[in-house]
Amino acid sequence: MSADVTRDTPQDSTDAPSPASSPSDAPPGAARENASSSDAPPGAVRGDASSDPARGDARPGRAETAGTAAYGMPGRPFGRGPFLFGLVGGLGVLTAIAIAQMVVASLSVIILVVVAMFLAVGLNPAVEALQRAGVARRGAISIVFAGVIVCFVLFGLAVVPPVSKELAEFVAAAPGYVKELSNHPTLRSLDADYQILPKLAGFVTGTLAPSLASGVLGAGLVVLDGLFTTVTLLVLMLYFLGSLHTIKAYLLRLVPASRRERTAALSEQILSGIGGYVAGNVLISVIAGVVAWIFLSVLGVRYALALALVVALTDLIPLVGATIGAVLVTGVALLQSLPLGIACAAFFLVYQQIENYLIYPRVMKRSVDVTPAVTVIAALVGGALLGIVGALLAIPVAAAIALIIREIVLPRQAQS
Repeated sequence: MSADVTRDTPQDSTDAPSPASSPSDAPPGAARENASSSDAPPGAVRGDASSDPARGDARPGRAETAGTAAYGMPGRPFGRGPFLFGLVGGLGVLTAIAIAQMVVASLSVIILVVVAMFLAVGLNPAVEALQRAGVARRGAISIVFAGVIVCFVLFGLAVVPPVSKELAEFVAAAPGYVKELSNHPTLRSLDADYQILPKLAGFVTGTLAPSLASGVLGAGLVVLDGLFTTVTLLVLMLYFLGSLHTIKAYLLRLVPASRRERTAALSEQILSGIGGYVAGNVLISVIAGVVAWIFLSVLGVRYALALALVVALTDLIPLVGATIGAVLVTGVALLQSLPLGIACAAFFLVYQQIENYLIYPRVMKRSVDVTPAVTVIAALVGGALLGIVGALLAIPVAAAIALIIREIVLPRQAQS
């Protein structure tokens, strides 16, 4: 009997419920909670029923209380009242005004960077052509950049000496002109009646001479500023030309991966169009300069080479550049003789028609696909916004916008 009692004692102790886990003392649902907590993996934090988010109770559980006990409970968020809304809106307006002022203050630098990038993109086809011929990219960039420097030097050597010579001759001949005027009978009679020469001398010494001195100083500062801008432009163009592929790759990384391939194709098309436009415009200007130099040399016009370079330079400007060059050259020819001036006016009138209707369409048909009306409107708008630089950039920008509309906007409109 005693053996049976000792054998049954452990079984009775395991079957008997403890006072803490008595079903009568536990609240309803405690068995289910204990069962669910016993199934939880080791290390899991048991939360109270009060921390259940489904019950909507705001009391934190034991884990949250342990984390926030050192710093206190978080407070309620700030109210989004009208004062806070107005404050944030006012700060946004001030930020926008500050950004606009910074853009306006640095507009010249922005234009310089844009022009340098534009020229680098335009010269890139020449660099790639040299690369296809077997020249390394650094060597091709050096050759193209050296060619640009040579063009600038030749232009300066062709234009600066004639201008300096004419100014020196005018200054040397000025006393003789004054003496001839003073010996003229009509002027002497007017001077006897109205004392013109003393008044003219007082005006020259008192007003004209200081004005000329300040004008010469200002002209010198303008020349120095132009030289500095030219050097800066050439340096920026060299940097952009050397890192053009790196810049394109970096900008493409900002595009989502799903659209990167299509964006790369469109950007290559735009860049090739810009390069073709720059190369075509330079070719048209070279043709105009060579033809003008041959014509002026045959007629015997003084400084034919310098005037031909002026024609080539002004011909780069869309719409009005060729007219400006023609007026300048015709005016210089008129100073030599009336027949020369009339001949130059007739020549440029005929040549502009040939250039507009024969040369320009054949050269530009593969670079920019823009209708003539859009070309005129873009050049006018660009010239009104940024002057000569805006007129130069307007046509390739219009071509890029037309390409984006044709390849992106119109297909989406057709699918909707």
